[in-house]
Amino acid sequence: MPLRLALFSLTALVFSAITQAEDFKVSDLTFSKPEAWKGVQPKSMMRKAQFVVGEDGEVVFFHFGAGGAGGKQANIERWLGQFKEGKEAINAKTEQARAGEIPVTIVSANGTYLAGMPGRPKMEKADHALLGAIIEAKDGYIFVKFTGKKATVDAAAKNFKAMVTGAK
Repeated sequence: MPLRLALFSLTALVFSAITQAEDFKVSDLTFSKPEAWKGVQPKSMMRKAQFVVGEDGEVVFFHFGAGGAGGKQANIERWLGQFKEGKEAINAKTEQARAGEIPVTIVSANGTYLAGMPGRPKMEKADHALLGAIIEAKDGYIFVKFTGKKATVDAAAKNFKAMVTGAK
């Protein structure tokens, strides 16, 4: 019996370590990374976490503190403006959700995505999608932006939404 208990305890400890390794913090919230996503080193100091999804998808977390990066609507407009087509042609949608008691706005659109840094030349990426979340954390918005081929984003949308609404 003691051997079984020791093995059970060791297994629980290993499982706990694996689970904790999949969790990450942005601001005061903890998120759980979907299993198939690969964590990578953020490309800039502005990015608080970054993941690769499939062959072409990218999920990036931003947090600038209270009042940073403008308000919720300004960021929604900025995200939707990153498509070549007008807002009416990109199937733009917003929906409200919650992460516990925390309000979350989810934004989606698809079309020709204009990739690139602000103020620099853009690369047109046809048949792409954006799925974003704006989480109203207590010390400022957390912005989560998922871009990639439409098929990639659509396939991972359920995991994305579960991750942002499951924040603790």
